[in-house]
Amino acid sequence: MPSPIERYFGVHASALELRQQRMTLIASNIANAATPNYKARDIDFSAALSRAQPGGPLATTAPGHIAAPATPGAGGLAYRVPLNPSVDGNTVELVTEQAAFGENAVKYQSTLAFLNGRIGQILSALKGE
Repeated sequence: MPSPIERYFGVHASALELRQQRMTLIASNIANAATPNYKARDIDFSAALSRAQPGGPLATTAPGHIAAPATPGAGGLAYRVPLNPSVDGNTVELVTEQAAFGENAVKYQSTLAFLNGRIGQILSALKGE
């Protein structure tokens, strides 16, 4: 059973951690854009968040976006399916990765702002304001 703090922050604490992990993966993809045979990876955010926060599946918006998991039970980690495969076997598409990085950064900041607001509410309550 979740603690009162976990219930107060809800899914946002888990979402922030997953967004950080996704940011690291996307940055790694971008860094390896010229590496032969490098396979771009991503996190199936909805699946990973559903496992992190039991209590109901989340709706998926693009089921074909992520390929089969890299390893069974990898926590939502999967290989990205390229739109234009490279001759050298690299599946990183720089434009796709940059767009995913930017989108994830905005969502990370939004989640962080929500959590900061919640922490501010706790501090106000503790101060008696």
